[in-house]
Amino acid sequence: MRRHRSAKIVATLGPASSTKERIRELADAGADVFRFNFSHGSHADHAARFQIVREVEAERGRPIGVILDLQGPKLRVARFADGKVILKRGDPFRLDLDPAPGDASRVNLPHPEIFRVLRPEQELLLDDGKIRLRVLRCGADFAETEVQAGGTLSDRKGVNVPNAVLPISALTDKDRADLSFGLELGVDWVALSFVQRPDDLAEARRLIAGRAAVMAKLEKPSAIDRLEEIIELSDGIMVARGDLGVEMPPEVVPGLQKRIIRAARSSGKPVIVATQMLESMIAAPAPTRAEASDVATAIYDGADAVMLSAESASGAYPVEAVTIMDRIITQVERDELYRSYLDAFHAQAEHTQADAITLAAGLVAHTMSCAAIVTYTTSGATALRASRERPDTPILGLITRMVTARKLTLAWGVHPVFTEDAKDLDEMVGKARSIAKAEGFAQPGSSIVITAGLPFGTPGATNLLRLAWVT
Repeated sequence: MRRHRSAKIVATLGPASSTKERIRELADAGADVFRFNFSHGSHADHAARFQIVREVEAERGRPIGVILDLQGPKLRVARFADGKVILKRGDPFRLDLDPAPGDASRVNLPHPEIFRVLRPEQELLLDDGKIRLRVLRCGADFAETEVQAGGTLSDRKGVNVPNAVLPISALTDKDRADLSFGLELGVDWVALSFVQRPDDLAEARRLIAGRAAVMAKLEKPSAIDRLEEIIELSDGIMVARGDLGVEMPPEVVPGLQKRIIRAARSSGKPVIVATQMLESMIAAPAPTRAEASDVATAIYDGADAVMLSAESASGAYPVEAVTIMDRIITQVERDELYRSYLDAFHAQAEHTQADAITLAAGLVAHTMSCAAIVTYTTSGATALRASRERPDTPILGLITRMVTARKLTLAWGVHPVFTEDAKDLDEMVGKARSIAKAEGFAQPGSSIVITAGLPFGTPGATNLLRLAWVT
């Protein structure tokens, strides 16, 4: 199960990937982490898939991470008397709190919080931006608008309010129930949707209480305005490009993707690039050349992971999608230009012994052409520091907590192995040698760099660097 690449693959599970045979195939094809999308499926569905993932993990002897992706608030228009209407450019259209079924002149928008932030000339986007409205007049319970881009609008289509911070929590009652259920299952990451402000993460952290790592999904323009603060409060970041592309011009999203990746790398937080990566493979056995280039761009930028959504959850070719994504990543990382792109940016090291040891380990590993950088870690901080540097040597994380090992399945370059901590220096070196050899990183005569902390078992105490040869 060793990956011969550094970037990771996240695959979403769903109706097309619910059996043990299929989940095993996805893991063998290259999926490092599985995403459970709680916008779909019942708790029973997710529990059954979770149990299978843990069985496959035990069979393969390698940690597999699980992300619980919360749905978040869904802002939608209500229903129409005939199920749908056709809106034309220039038509007047009213949104209000009247629960009566809608028609071509009006519809119920059962979200008073939206009306509270609307202003004349503001734009409203319906059905993922297919319908665009401009606000003419508005009040506490209505908005008179003019259709700017028309089309067919049907029941329960979504509503986006660009350039506005809505006075609602990122966690709905459904999210809280899903979160409680997922934490009982034992998920490793919780992805929080609809993050608008740092306070949204503070609320999630309070509820999670350290039982899982917290990932902020960046899908709202208001979150970009406070990017550094949100990254600081997160354990990881997801670039949700599809949602960002609804509320922001599409030409802005590629630059934002690069900015977010760089900010996350600077903070040493894993970052996933998600949405529409190989979307044509929902129905086709091969991606378009543009999609392959899109995945490659995220890898050249240094993203920790790339993600499949409907391609693996409900598409016709889930295993093929993972296989091709694995091939794209591997090819990019073999490209002679890849290292120059990664080395164009390095995070500023902190003035700590842990950062000093980590930087030195990368330099020694490069100079000595070491087979691996072996990091002993309890909390995962040491392995994440090593990953942040994007070394040209694989990182073998020897991790004393399974919850930490599963969390680190998302981190660039880290091959996590769950093992007991060393009791003394001799055991530290011996265990590093034997595991590096057993996991396929080193052969007799290979050198390895080992980082650890004394006294052993003390989280965050990285203060030791050792060069050793495998026998």
